[in-house]
Amino acid sequence: MKFLDEAKIFLKSGDGGNGCVAFRREKFIEFGGPSGGDGGRGGDVWVEAVDGLNTLIDYRYQQHFKADRGHHGMGSDRFGAAGADAVLRVPVGTQVLDEDKETVLTDLTEVGQRVLLLKGGDGGFGNAHFKTSTNRAPRRFDPGWPGGERWVWLRLKLIADAGLVGLPNAGKSTFLAATSAAKPKIADYPFTTLHPNLGVVRTDDHEFVLADIPGLIEGAHEGAGLGDRFLGHVERCGVLLHLVDGTSEDVAEAYRVVRGELEAYGGGLAGKPEIVGLNKIDALDDETVAERRKALAKAAGRGAVVVTLSGATGGGVHAVLRLLWTRIVESRPAPAPEESTPQDINPWAPPESD
Repeated sequence: MKFLDEAKIFLKSGDGGNGCVAFRREKFIEFGGPSGGDGGRGGDVWVEAVDGLNTLIDYRYQQHFKADRGHHGMGSDRFGAAGADAVLRVPVGTQVLDEDKETVLTDLTEVGQRVLLLKGGDGGFGNAHFKTSTNRAPRRFDPGWPGGERWVWLRLKLIADAGLVGLPNAGKSTFLAATSAAKPKIADYPFTTLHPNLGVVRTDDHEFVLADIPGLIEGAHEGAGLGDRFLGHVERCGVLLHLVDGTSEDVAEAYRVVRGELEAYGGGLAGKPEIVGLNKIDALDDETVAERRKALAKAAGRGAVVVTLSGATGGGVHAVLRLLWTRIVESRPAPAPEESTPQDINPWAPPESD
């Protein structure tokens, strides 16, 4: 299945059905009167977050979605049926934006969340609606009201507990494959990862979701490399794991490049809790590891957490996962205190004696 995290689609709600002009004509009934029914209401357009989807690929091959029109009214006081709704089923984490691609109309973050995007048009009145004591045979009817229409953007931001960032070939996909059942593409050339990957990581008795996005290079916020469009997938993460290739000549510069892109992107990424990992230590001797870890800690600044690991051999991986879980728990909002239910008070009860 191909990955698609952005799509532009056209929406149209159903028009209302027309009212009807009809008169009751039966044998031996002298004054039948008007019997034209009202038109049915047009269908609405809804968007719903469902489980089991992680891409917007369905909206690449179909871009127009229209709800059904309401049925017209008929004689014998028969009202038209309402038109069927159009329901867009999208992955959890999908945002619906206006055509300007800036105004967020809704953000679907929970399974089953359902939002009305366009309301269908009302049906028109038939001539039976206009019958009065002075107008016993009206020939007036109303056409159905038109439905609404608009272009919108669907943008998917994957929901994960932790996110992996770093330069290309920093070992992010290897780390994800070593810690979860995900099977991302791994190769010895840059930009192996072309779309985000998700994996469920298990450590001790806990589970959390880890997101791996394509690597960043200097100038990504200006469109260099694959750009920074995939950074939106780590906006919802509680903590970032910044992997740095330990075999690179200047690990401090590699760290600064990615941090600069995070700050240029915005979205609160630069302020998220971060764990810095010096990766691929299996290819280095102990002296080099200590030297480059010191340089990386200096570049990360005071208070930064710098760990060493090897995604290929698994060295230090379990300790990193435990640290990630600790930071994830700290980043989650505290549960709201339960409101105490007031006890029932009987106003007729006698007062308690001291």
